[in-house]
Amino acid sequence: MIAPAAQVHFFETGHGDHMLAIDGSRVFDVPEGTAGRFAAMNTAGQSAFLRSMGLDGRPFIDDTPPQDLPVRSLSLAVAQKCNLACTYCYAAGGEFGGPARNMEWEVAKASVDRLVAEAEPGVRINLAYLGGEPLINRDLVQRTTEYAVEQAQANGLSVGFSITTNGTLLRPEDAVFFEAHGFAVTISLDGVGKVHDKLRPNRAGRGSFDTILKRVEPLLAAQHRMQVGARVTVTPQNMNLPETLEQFVGMGFHSIGFSPMLASPNGQHELNRNDLNEMLTQMIRCGEVFEAAVVQGRRYPFSNMAAAMQEIHRGTHRPYACGAGGGYFGVSADGGLFACHRFVEDEAGAMGDVYDGPDLRRENWLADRHVHIQSPCNTCWARYLCGGGCHHEVIHRGRPACDYIRGWLHYCLQAYVRLSEVRPDYFGVPTQAASA
Repeated sequence: MIAPAAQVHFFETGHGDHMLAIDGSRVFDVPEGTAGRFAAMNTAGQSAFLRSMGLDGRPFIDDTPPQDLPVRSLSLAVAQKCNLACTYCYAAGGEFGGPARNMEWEVAKASVDRLVAEAEPGVRINLAYLGGEPLINRDLVQRTTEYAVEQAQANGLSVGFSITTNGTLLRPEDAVFFEAHGFAVTISLDGVGKVHDKLRPNRAGRGSFDTILKRVEPLLAAQHRMQVGARVTVTPQNMNLPETLEQFVGMGFHSIGFSPMLASPNGQHELNRNDLNEMLTQMIRCGEVFEAAVVQGRRYPFSNMAAAMQEIHRGTHRPYACGAGGGYFGVSADGGLFACHRFVEDEAGAMGDVYDGPDLRRENWLADRHVHIQSPCNTCWARYLCGGGCHHEVIHRGRPACDYIRGWLHYCLQAYVRLSEVRPDYFGVPTQAASA
């Protein structure tokens, strides 16, 4: 049984005192000093307080892992090879520790067929293209997309597409194709100019930033159905996040997001505790710019912040960090199914093949990775907003980022209340905040 103290989290803003009810991720306004009074209570008193708030009912999340989930989303490693030489690459240079190879049509077709076979009419399925560098196998990306559209239409489904690319191989005709099919395109950029070049050189050791900017311009100009985002992997070498964010906003990216480098195959560029503290400071600076823009009625494409505001407003509560091994899998070039794109060719996340579907290892995965099983997650106030952290990073490095995650979510809760007070229309519907 979870102790009462592990079921609430208190925080303050200029608008007063507030409380997150962890089960169900519900935000309440509370009288001044409630946090101190709660901390001074014994367990019985804390339980009585929760009852008085109506927080003693049946939990939103129990210990039971999901059963018989349909596969709704697949990422295809269409090219297990890459033309860049990013030293921290989770795919070990794009090849995932094996020989460089492309996915063949039979595997891609079977992947689409797997999605269609498990979907009920009216459902949306999703297909992502990754690598390595997926545009090395451009013809397969196009053929698979067209086949997926055809099969979705024939079976009463909708289908969404995404691609994550280093941007160096983009062509003007790619903009036309991605726009026609409403792709979410993510460009990997680790800063501006030489900062990026140091982290993401090509195989000859030369920088790639100028090439990427030139090649991404047609996409930025064409985006309507297509949305083009920038993803920044944060290392100790590129911590100037607000400046990077402003530069990319000015370039016209639809979204810009930052992700900490926590686990690389060779340990290079991994963030330590001090680095994560600095990243938190930088992220909050970016968040404050986002808050100011929302107050002024301007859209500001800082995706980490926008996503956090949406999830807090919805009352997101989840027993897993993501859909890995549940409704989402990565597919290797030869058709293996893995918990996600980061686990491709990694036995820690192997779960069958695309022809026969997930095997029994999936059930063990969902049971073992549940946030109630993970320690210290099962007593952490952020557990249902975080979900226990990236499975790949936790398995291969542990949990160095817990303080960073809690710090970021604490700030986001404060920002949510501030924006709810001054711009409730930003959320579109009445806020979830309630008074105690």
